[in-house]
Amino acid sequence: MSSPSAPAHAVEPSAVGAKTVEHYLRPGTLQLPALPPLGVYVHLPWCLKKCPYCDFNSHAVPAGDAPATHLPEARYLDALRADLESALPLVWGRKVSSIFIGGGTPSLFSPDGVARLISDLRALLPLEPGLEITLEANPGTFERDRFRAFAQAGVTRLSIGVQSFDDGHLQRIGRVHNAAQARAAVQEAQACFETFNIDLMYALPGQTVADLDKDLNTALSFSPPHLSIYHLTLEPNTYFASHPPTLPDDDTAADMLDLIAQRTLAQGLRRYEVSAFAREGHRCGHNLNYWQFGDYLGLGAGAHGKLSFPHRVRSEEHTSELQSRQYLVCRLLLEKK
Repeated sequence: MSSPSAPAHAVEPSAVGAKTVEHYLRPGTLQLPALPPLGVYVHLPWCLKKCPYCDFNSHAVPAGDAPATHLPEARYLDALRADLESALPLVWGRKVSSIFIGGGTPSLFSPDGVARLISDLRALLPLEPGLEITLEANPGTFERDRFRAFAQAGVTRLSIGVQSFDDGHLQRIGRVHNAAQARAAVQEAQACFETFNIDLMYALPGQTVADLDKDLNTALSFSPPHLSIYHLTLEPNTYFASHPPTLPDDDTAADMLDLIAQRTLAQGLRRYEVSAFAREGHRCGHNLNYWQFGDYLGLGAGAHGKLSFPHRVRSEEHTSELQSRQYLVCRLLLEKK
């Protein structure tokens, strides 16, 4: 396990952090009686292929490359640790209640890499006992026993980006996996984790209410403890924005949402936020923290965060020269492969 090292001319993270804390602890008009719970969001930006609807900060691995050998995993983990070290003064002494590792496709990282990431977080932050640690996974990166290795690395909850169990719909939205891989990934998650999530999308190109009902039948047949279901939207600066597919009309999309609400409730999945349905005891703590205006420290190239202080709330982005330079180096290393 290599240790992070900053360039010799870089400003020490602790010096930067100390100045920032002093600035945010100055008197102000806001009076918070107590600080809210603190989560950590970690962004791993690479994926096998950029989906045509995706407007997230994600970057496809060059075609023909094997992610296991071409991702700058160790360098990126070094940069994440440096990022965390520079942020420590902002959250000093605060316990972390949840960790969410999102992307991109975090399951492209090796189980050893994920174990190193979680180990660094445990070493540098006080974590609540038994805290939730979620990892996003794509069925297209699924390998037998890989999910079990993530569980052994410390992940407690897997979120699987299925989107649909229909091969035709998966192709139309540019997903890299097929229906068989999606089913195999969910079955493996059932075997390896006490709690997991299935991501589905609706109002897909050419999708009917009957098609969605089939997807729900398949998803609910696994008795998932948590289901997230998102309406496909055409976002600016995506392939679908410039080449829009024909989508179901608003009335059909509304009928689909009604069906989702009916089917999930009948299966004991209670809706607890806009797109999330869960069985008792399986709500995503990290998601709830967002909705309840909790704090979250953002780490990684595309991460965003929100931190509270006694007299102000700070919207956190990655703007420091040290952070930007280290993440840029990782991207350049990949492009040179």
